[in-house]
Amino acid sequence: MTQWDFDLVKLHGPQGMTAEDHEYRGSRYADVRAALYQNPYRGGAAGQQPGPLPMFRSTIRNAWRGLFSGENQFRHASARSMDSQADLRWGPDGKGWRRIIAPNGICVLGTWEITEQNIYTGYFQQGSKGLTIGRFSSDGNETMRGQRRSFSLGMKVYPTTDPEHPTPLIPASVIVQEDLGGMRTPYINDAELVNTPSVHAYRRGIYFLIMLRAGPIFQRLDKVGDARQVHQVAELGKAPDVPTHAPDHMMLKMAQGQRRVEGSRLDFRDEIYGHMFNPGDAQPTGSMVFDILVSSLGRRTGVRGLSNVKVQDWQRIGTVRFHEAICSYNGDHVIQFHHPRWRDDRNDRNTYIRVRGERVRR
Repeated sequence: MTQWDFDLVKLHGPQGMTAEDHEYRGSRYADVRAALYQNPYRGGAAGQQPGPLPMFRSTIRNAWRGLFSGENQFRHASARSMDSQADLRWGPDGKGWRRIIAPNGICVLGTWEITEQNIYTGYFQQGSKGLTIGRFSSDGNETMRGQRRSFSLGMKVYPTTDPEHPTPLIPASVIVQEDLGGMRTPYINDAELVNTPSVHAYRRGIYFLIMLRAGPIFQRLDKVGDARQVHQVAELGKAPDVPTHAPDHMMLKMAQGQRRVEGSRLDFRDEIYGHMFNPGDAQPTGSMVFDILVSSLGRRTGVRGLSNVKVQDWQRIGTVRFHEAICSYNGDHVIQFHHPRWRDDRNDRNTYIRVRGERVRR
């Protein structure tokens, strides 16, 4: 894409559930990967060549649109993120849809591997290996080093190591993030991405109003708006008669010893490219390796919008290794990362709060 033929401000595409969402029965890893590579923003097969990147805006107006009249787009989007497991949402015109929050991202592809013995099930078990597709984003309008950002990662774990697996599979979904209020983490090497982040909403300044809108919507639709359970990973590849045992807490943190990509006011998307590509390379030769850490011993203190999560006894059980990166239109507007619905008991599928598009439990 040498010229961007889309509006950087206005919403577009269906935010709510469509037939495309209802008809989902899984996806092929190769098809999702191919979609991401169709339209990079810049030169090079992966868009890795230097140049400007689009800056989509997450606006207070879009977040609050429809509160009193008209379509409540944010509510539709929030419900769909939980109810739809679709990996690609093309929309009627093939242009996807506009994200209301976390609009600027870069997709990464790699592998999931559990190397250490642990007590958990599914793809947390020792020996589990799979392919991953993720999207790093900054949960707001700040993408540059030195700004207050909240790094987040939505990730799919496919139960196969064959990138050409012939039949559709339903991947497990993982959502991890830094403090929802934002942090001044200069290097992604230092980010601690967790499924149960702390929340210091005041750090967002005026954009606290977006969080003020998002939190109650998620809580009314489901139950918990500031954490995402990882039971899908604990049930991936598991026999139905084996009881689920999922950790309460999961963290991804870049493994020690990896180089740091330097640059004043460096966009995090270019920082990730810098880990994968040496200047002038046509193919990625680098990687980003993250340790997978889990625990079931943690405690949240504080009040809504101002809380701290302290976790003890982190156990490193494996790694996620990303070896491809692509910043593209489809990576921002077509790929979707499902938000696992909340369970009162994370190990019991009969305790879902939301079932078939409706909240059924308090």
